[in-house]
Amino acid sequence: MVLLLDRLGNKYLVKPGRGKLNTSLGLVDLEQLREVSFGQTVKSHLGEEFHVLPVSLKDLFDKGLRRGPQVVLPKDAAQILAYADLRPGSRVVDCGTGSGWLAIFLGSLVRPTGKVYTYEIRDEFFRLARENIRRAGLEDVIVLKKKDVYKGIDEREVDLVTVDVPEPWKVVPHAEDALKVGGYLAVFSPCVESVQETYRALSPRRFSEVVTIECLVRELLVRPGATRPSNEMVAHTSYLTFARRI
Repeated sequence: MVLLLDRLGNKYLVKPGRGKLNTSLGLVDLEQLREVSFGQTVKSHLGEEFHVLPVSLKDLFDKGLRRGPQVVLPKDAAQILAYADLRPGSRVVDCGTGSGWLAIFLGSLVRPTGKVYTYEIRDEFFRLARENIRRAGLEDVIVLKKKDVYKGIDEREVDLVTVDVPEPWKVVPHAEDALKVGGYLAVFSPCVESVQETYRALSPRRFSEVVTIECLVRELLVRPGATRPSNEMVAHTSYLTFARRI
């Protein structure tokens, strides 16, 4: 799969081969892609140029993956890098797969030698996540498990447990058992009440360095003589609670 980028900033994720891509700037013969390298361009039948680029993780989130239930956005998932010491080779348990976006984000960071074990109980989400993982090319890194994580986590001595389920505090005891000493827990909670319940569950357990944050992102509109913050922003999506297993 490759990315085509036109002069209007539109992105298209396509596979080189037979067929044509229909765009507002004309038809692009996908056979051309067999003969070009990244950084080169192909033309539509109207003579419009499209840059050929490798597919990035952001491209997948923008255009390549299907979205079902509410997903963990990259702005929130990225905080794991700052707080939870994720790296290539890490072993991760992801509780509540949903559409699979967080599992894919984590899998792209721990590959090639790491693993993500992700738990999902609902059939429709399981099928959607399986397809998204396939589209991301991470079947060898992500292990998708159809199991109720409230009943336990199979893995042991893992580096990170992420939790994005309706009642995350119920997973805290299982996370404690699964994490290695020094490993991290990351809990995504949409509401303050969920954060409070999570803190109550953490209090008697072997966790320290407990902190809760919120990540807000606002783009700047950069124009000659008129640069200012955008009127729109990606504001509250989730509270993130981090804790370290001791």
